[in-house]
Amino acid sequence: MQTLSESDRKEIVKYRLEKAERAYLEAVGSIESGFVETSANRLYYAAYYAVSALLIANGIQTKTHNGIIQQFGLNFIKTKVLERKMGTIYNQLFSLRLTGDYEDRHSLSLSEDVLPLVEPARMLIDAVSKLAKAKCNL
Repeated sequence: MQTLSESDRKEIVKYRLEKAERAYLEAVGSIESGFVETSANRLYYAAYYAVSALLIANGIQTKTHNGIIQQFGLNFIKTKVLERKMGTIYNQLFSLRLTGDYEDRHSLSLSEDVLPLVEPARMLIDAVSKLAKAKCNL
């Protein structure tokens, strides 16, 4: 991956943060429609886009979902830039998405699995977005 110019970095960060907001709204809409797996998927991707924006804003390159989890933990959780619970929320959303998308023998419950993560996901997205925007002066 090549190094991004400052203007490219800002543009990508802004785009990813906008995508995070759209994905969150899609999750909420899916919940209202009763689409459990879709809502789990969109909640995770809302957080994913926000966290990836934060990493990009800070010049941290990753190629995989696990790489994003690792770099987020190393650079923002272990350093206490963000509270530990933000890392826990991100990991829970990742696990939720994996279960909803790939697990054939376990179905997600809207009330037990998805709804408890809606507000924590919003908190994570807000906290991460604030840091990414500050880093890029957006």
